[in-house]
Amino acid sequence: MIAGFIVWSVCAAVFVGLAVYCRKAEKPVGFFAGVNAPEVGDVKGYNRAVSRLWIIYAVLFEALGVPFLFAKQNSPVYIISVLGTMFISIGAMAAYHFIAEKYKK
Repeated sequence: MIAGFIVWSVCAAVFVGLAVYCRKAEKPVGFFAGVNAPEVGDVKGYNRAVSRLWIIYAVLFEALGVPFLFAKQNSPVYIISVLGTMFISIGAMAAYHFIAEKYKK
């Protein structure tokens, strides 16, 4: 299942790339697809906070992929990865709402 872990790691690397993009952006970045970023007072601080959120998400996402290294194919252990991804995604959405409220103009 090394191939599964490699694919999982590539997805985590995409999130890291998104974090780097957010950190370097000049305009406020959006979080949800198709939704514009809110009007913010401190663009640099807002983008740093969103970037930090994506980095944390990528690290947790990568950690949830560890069962791919040790478990056999079709193992029930993979439920940890599936449910964990769902929970960290919901947590990221909730954290973004706090960020948006903090930096809203």
